[in-house]
Amino acid sequence: MKIEKTSFFKVRVDKVSLEDTLARCEDFIRSGVPHQIVVVNVAKLVKAKADRHLRGIINNADLVGADGMPLVWLSRYMKNVIPGRVNGTDLMERLVERAAAKGHSIYFLGAKPEVVRKVVDMYTEKYPNLKVAGYRDGYFRPEEEERVAGEIRESRADIIFLAFGSPKKEKFVSQWLYKMNVPVVHGVGGSFDVIAGVTKRAPVWMQNWGMEWFYRFLQEPRRMWKRYLITNTGFALLVGREMFKRTLRVQRA
Repeated sequence: MKIEKTSFFKVRVDKVSLEDTLARCEDFIRSGVPHQIVVVNVAKLVKAKADRHLRGIINNADLVGADGMPLVWLSRYMKNVIPGRVNGTDLMERLVERAAAKGHSIYFLGAKPEVVRKVVDMYTEKYPNLKVAGYRDGYFRPEEEERVAGEIRESRADIIFLAFGSPKKEKFVSQWLYKMNVPVVHGVGGSFDVIAGVTKRAPVWMQNWGMEWFYRFLQEPRRMWKRYLITNTGFALLVGREMFKRTLRVQRA
């Protein structure tokens, strides 16, 4: 399956739906070769615009999905349409379901010890046939990273979920992708906390209206206000600049 690509402000995003992504993950597992999957939302797009290292990792990843309706809407405005959103939590949930059905093994890495343990318990209860290659929390020192990557390699997992924040997870994977030797490597951010019930996910209607960030803000306003002020303002400025450039091009044509 050939994947068409587009970009927003020099940050690559592939023209894939969730179903396309799942199909490509099956190809990755069959290949046995390590692949990095990245999903890009507004916050990550703004970070990548300012962080050349992060931008390079995203642009060189094996698959990049649009995690959020604002990027889908922007693609329509730019007449370079993305078929749908590839939400990181949705992708994780569907991969777990498929892994249980097809016999793929999964490694869970990240979050607090009690959270990752609860996630594993919940999934194995829901899917008794699920093969768990291993799990561990995300609290380890930088000098321990190589050892952790080696442990993951020894687990012979088909899929790994990394519950780190950005850009930590993208940079960790970029450095240790081939050391881990896992066919499907998916950074899931705070998805373990959502599955374990530590934080709540926005209702579907808010997801469809691109308002997940606001729901998260309502849950943790003191911690999240600065992050969303910076990223949402940055995104609005980038979009406004692009609209202004397009208006000038039309006027000059």
